[in-house]
Amino acid sequence: MPRFVRRGLQVAFDLAVLSCAYWLAFEFRFEFSIPRPWLPPGLIGWAYVVAIEYALLSVFGVPRYSWRYISIRDTARIALALVLAAMLLVTIRLAPPARLEILVVPFGVLCMNLCLCFVGMVAVRATRRMIGERQERMLRSAGRKRERVLLLGAGQAGVVVAHEIAGRPDLALQPVGFLDDDHLKVGTQIGGLPVLGRIDQVAEIARRKRVTRVLITIANAPGPQIRAITMRCRDAGLDTKIIPGIYEIVGDHVNLSRIREVAIEDLLGREPVQLDDDQLNASIRGAVVMVTGAGGSIGSELCRQVCRYTPARLVLVERFENALFEIHRELVAAFPHLAIEPQIGDVTDARRMELLFRAARPSIVFHAAAHKHVPMMEHNPGEAIKNNVGGTRLIAALADRFGVDRFVLISTDKAVNPTSVMGATKRVAEIYIQALAQRSKTRFVTVRFGNVLGSNGSVIPIFKQQIAAGGPVTVTHPDMKRYFMTIPEASQLVLQAGAMGSGGEIFILDMGEPVKIVDLARDLIRLSGLRPEDIEIKFTGMRPGEKLFEQLATDAEHADKTKHPKIFIGRIASPAWTEVARGLDALLGLVDGGDAGSIRIALRGLVPEYTGGDLPARKVVASGVVLDLTVPPALEPADARELLDVAKPRRATGSQPALAVPG
Repeated sequence: MPRFVRRGLQVAFDLAVLSCAYWLAFEFRFEFSIPRPWLPPGLIGWAYVVAIEYALLSVFGVPRYSWRYISIRDTARIALALVLAAMLLVTIRLAPPARLEILVVPFGVLCMNLCLCFVGMVAVRATRRMIGERQERMLRSAGRKRERVLLLGAGQAGVVVAHEIAGRPDLALQPVGFLDDDHLKVGTQIGGLPVLGRIDQVAEIARRKRVTRVLITIANAPGPQIRAITMRCRDAGLDTKIIPGIYEIVGDHVNLSRIREVAIEDLLGREPVQLDDDQLNASIRGAVVMVTGAGGSIGSELCRQVCRYTPARLVLVERFENALFEIHRELVAAFPHLAIEPQIGDVTDARRMELLFRAARPSIVFHAAAHKHVPMMEHNPGEAIKNNVGGTRLIAALADRFGVDRFVLISTDKAVNPTSVMGATKRVAEIYIQALAQRSKTRFVTVRFGNVLGSNGSVIPIFKQQIAAGGPVTVTHPDMKRYFMTIPEASQLVLQAGAMGSGGEIFILDMGEPVKIVDLARDLIRLSGLRPEDIEIKFTGMRPGEKLFEQLATDAEHADKTKHPKIFIGRIASPAWTEVARGLDALLGLVDGGDAGSIRIALRGLVPEYTGGDLPARKVVASGVVLDLTVPPALEPADARELLDVAKPRRATGSQPALAVPG
């Protein structure tokens, strides 16, 4: 139908509704027997009443609204326009009768006319919407059988989900009702669906209602509750899905494509991070941001979060071209309006990094590139130092040289009282950043946190592979515990801490309670639709460099609160710059020699609390650098002198291979 014809018909319908409302009001006023003397003023009043009402509706834009998509907001504007029209008509009615007697309309008629006009105007539009939605549902669901589903949680999130499912017949889902633990809701109707009972009755009600699937629609439910619900549903043989938290539901709508299986993150029950968006906007908007290790788990999520705050330019630095290609393609598709530059480069390549800094002139740098696998770095301590220490020193020095405003180092809880080479190298990087902050205009800060769920090479993907292969699931020790948080949560808090820092701080993220690795394995087995006894859990013994428990701060650091409830500051005295610089020169000078024992000894000199290796520490002074050297009982003095000669500081060569790994 041509547009002008459709618009003309809509105007005619509106005028007809207003006219019918007017004459019905007259009929009601006089009990369907209008006196003859009232017919002339009634006819005159009909013309000007309808004209005034339609004029006010036009002022509020009502005729331009689509009938097919009428909303509560549209209804409110209709009501406002008609109320103003009624007020104007009452004003005319109260005018001196000598002059406007012919325009008199009874007050009763005006009141009933207002109500009837509102009902009529909304009714014709709502009818059009209902017909349109029904036609769409019939087209989408043609030939598809709808699956009966129970919604667990009759709160705001559940109502929104029920409404969205009703409007999405292509999902082939038919909600039959809610289950909720609030006894006041049981037996009521919410959003057009009955609340059939409590959640612990899910097996019985699902059998009675012939339901095969349940959706968990509880907003931000704690992990133990999700775990209990999931296990109960799995025991009943029900397919269990979960809906995103209410913080992901915007404007009373939820993206139903995000309905997914219950994941291990849901069982941990991490609460959504509340960010200070004003502070982050002021910090990132319009700035040039560089992220090293941009293709890694943390680095890529940092890039996603940074893009939300509209930087002037985002520079992605990554040594692996495939990882860089993937994150660049994703960001360009999601944020087409942003300038995003993919740059292949290694954080240990001084010439390449200098060229990138000179071209980009970043004002914010997030340094996420690092070697992170503890056992692997025990086998390759020199490579850990090249990347985690040498790479950090190079990027930080360039940030200082090129006037970067803020530099954020991503660190780890393994840097606290380290027992591994990886942890010790990250602690050395922290020490260097803290020392450099005392003599630079750049605000250097460190953010320290524990394990992130689902990161590259982490325990979750490994467990999933082992479960898919039929087991066994390998756990190093039955008492092994770790702190966990989700990748988005860690990245969001890194952004927040970076914006808060004034220079020299070590920010420590609140990781919640530590989780037993064996419990994590059992949860994953259950989420795979199996029972823990179906898959063998094999304890393999602790690997080199591992600890049973991780710490986020030492007693000496005196972690203090900040204005953000999930971010703390570790207070520790900054080391002297001269000693740190000499120590790093000595440490990096050992890298090419490949002597793992000498490297560990030098690490212990910079990090006295490092307890890796099997030898007791003894201090020896070499070339003005204090090193905690370990001398075995069989080592003669001449051998010790040779060891000191190896440990002498020397300038690192520029021909080191590119070895940076995404964070």
